[in-house]
Amino acid sequence: MNVTLLSTGGTIASTDAANGARPTETGTQLLEAVPELEAYATLTVEDVAQIPSYELDGSTLETIGERVRALDADPAVDAVVVTHGTDTMEETAYYLDVTVQPDTPVFLTGAQRRPDEVSPDGPSNTLTAVRAATAFVERDAGGTFVAFDEKIHSARSVTKVHTSALEAFRSRNAGPVATVDRSGVSIHRPPKSETRPIEATSLAATVFTIKSGGAVSGELVAAALEHDADGLVIEGTGLGNVTAGIAERVRDAIDVGVPVVVTSRCLEGRVAPVYGGEGGGERLRECGAIFAGDLSAPQARHRLALALEAFDDADAIRDAFASTD
Repeated sequence: MNVTLLSTGGTIASTDAANGARPTETGTQLLEAVPELEAYATLTVEDVAQIPSYELDGSTLETIGERVRALDADPAVDAVVVTHGTDTMEETAYYLDVTVQPDTPVFLTGAQRRPDEVSPDGPSNTLTAVRAATAFVERDAGGTFVAFDEKIHSARSVTKVHTSALEAFRSRNAGPVATVDRSGVSIHRPPKSETRPIEATSLAATVFTIKSGGAVSGELVAAALEHDADGLVIEGTGLGNVTAGIAERVRDAIDVGVPVVVTSRCLEGRVAPVYGGEGGGERLRECGAIFAGDLSAPQARHRLALALEAFDDADAIRDAFASTD
């Protein structure tokens, strides 16, 4: 089996320094730390970026997407592994699944402990990704996944839930697609893309995310409009409710043609327009807000930016969120 590893930086490639840890190790060095990989695949390495994922910009994300798209089209490549920082790994996974929807299985992995720390987890996570790739290729499975701590999560449901623990990721509203142990790879549901694609790649649209909570005013929404926002994602409370101050400014945004997408700050569940009042979800729906189902705020931000590139009218942008399954 032929696997291409795309190295992009992150903790898995970082070492400590006087001014803080930074990515310093190449993809080749990462593979040299895991000699067991040779038993599962022939690996080719490409260094695409060398950054911590919290500094990932739209241009770099699009470059990663271009390489994944090209490798997906290459019949000589059976699977792709992307080593990546954990901070925004879930966002890159979702972006790839929406824009590429690869027929080749693509696995993002990384580490919570650097290679110069005691018991680094990067080698184990990389081995998990390659072992899962072997099992998925045998089933002709495609899509984008996160491989971490011997679990395989779909791009649609994965999220980082702990700042430092080795078990950093979990699947929202669903369990992992597969688990990996000494006996092999156990697949729990069909491994495939679980997102609806959008024919776009650029994240150039200016989309701001604003979080509601007790006593939060609408000033940030107003500021976003003053800074020529192309779209807004509102991370509401509960089923997708906001303060009266935010709701007032949301109506202003929609009145001037700026699409507003509503998500929830809750980890699991779907948003739904149920409650009335000044900032209830039903009032937001009445004024034209788009409800994002079970998408997280980061997922909704990427999806809205892509929809703004792909579509010229409000109905098409709304339809991009009508069914995200």
